[in-house]
Amino acid sequence: MDLAVALYIVPTPIGNLADISSRAIEVLNNVALIACEDTRHSGKLLSHFGIETRKTALHDHNERDRADWIIQKLSNGEPVALISDAGTPLISDPGYHLVTAVRAAGYNVIPLPGPCAAITALSASGLPSDRFSFEGFLPSKEKGRLDKLSALKEDPRTLIFYESPHRIVHSLESILAALGEERQIVMAREVTKTFETFLSGPVSEVLETVKNDPNQQRGEIVLMCHGYRNDAEDSGIPTEVVNTLKILVEELPLKKAAAIAGQIYGIKKNALYKYGLEIGL
Repeated sequence: MDLAVALYIVPTPIGNLADISSRAIEVLNNVALIACEDTRHSGKLLSHFGIETRKTALHDHNERDRADWIIQKLSNGEPVALISDAGTPLISDPGYHLVTAVRAAGYNVIPLPGPCAAITALSASGLPSDRFSFEGFLPSKEKGRLDKLSALKEDPRTLIFYESPHRIVHSLESILAALGEERQIVMAREVTKTFETFLSGPVSEVLETVKNDPNQQRGEIVLMCHGYRNDAEDSGIPTEVVNTLKILVEELPLKKAAAIAGQIYGIKKNALYKYGLEIGL
């Protein structure tokens, strides 16, 4: 098979080897060079499928320097593939600088569709998938995690994070502290693998389960958080009405405040009174 001279972005399985596509195998067999995040790790996958194409390492520490060398290969008419340890390259993996440099040099970048832990987990999470934000790994230090999560606290989109097993408890504790104990989350672990599990519920409950079960502190993890929900909007009560009700309650009993706010905005006072009780006014 003759491939066009280009950089091919090739996803690899995130756990189940059967998830590799026939097109991915074909491309990896026919490029002149495969750039791997870790040649030893990828060597096992390539050996499994009988792929003997030459490999080179491309990771966070050498990507910028290696990019020029790969562009030279392309200029010699040699197609190149990029793979990461698992999943789709560039999604919390190296490749951004290489792709940018290759495109700037005037060569095509051809992506293949395939496995991605974030999308695979989201599809089975039961959380809203019409709008979401992939945030990669949370910072390793507590202050950084809290700052990051606090900035996302009122983001209405489903939030997706990757996490490592030795930090999962700390990250769940930070989510609880920054987003509140009732924030609904889903923790997907070992997606597509033998011990795949999904834990869902308020973050406080998921945290307790993970703390009490060491098995939940192993493997690859995708954390997904429900986006911010404005209780007033969910109840159908405009924000400006709620703000007025809150001001009135500072000087009046809730029942009277609800009656006045209802009269101002043409909303039933009983609905406002009930809402005020629900949010603790």
